[in-house]
Amino acid sequence: MPARSSSLIPRPLGQLADTAPTVPDDLPGLLTCLAQVPDPRRDQGRRHSLAFVLSLAACAVLAGAKSLAAIAEWAADAPPDVLARLGGPCREPDRGPVAPAEATVRRVLQRIDGDALDTAVGSWLAGRERAAGQEENDSDRRPLPSLAVDGKTVP
Repeated sequence: MPARSSSLIPRPLGQLADTAPTVPDDLPGLLTCLAQVPDPRRDQGRRHSLAFVLSLAACAVLAGAKSLAAIAEWAADAPPDVLARLGGPCREPDRGPVAPAEATVRRVLQRIDGDALDTAVGSWLAGRERAAGQEENDSDRRPLPSLAVDGKTVP
């Protein structure tokens, strides 16, 4: 039996790093899928939407973040236009969107429903696969690389 990973980053976010590069048109679809994940936080005092925190985490993992601290650091260093594109709240118009604090990122990713996140990321990846299949001619069609979003691999 393989050892469990000590990383607190949900496995589906880590596997996004192995997918084909995204294009700007992929982002709205990813945000829509992430918005389907139930938010484990109370409504009171919530400053950042769950989809925003998860999209920041996904982008940070795609950029090479391997820990919760690295995800929060990437989010803190992200330019305002990236935060805005990912759905960051803009509380003060002259400052632009603000990234969540490390404690928020940590709490959200530790409490998130892994199965719901797996379903959301899987549905987004399946949508990308269908779109890629429609773009190619049947004669030029090559099999798309597989991605296991549940942590299993196929020999």
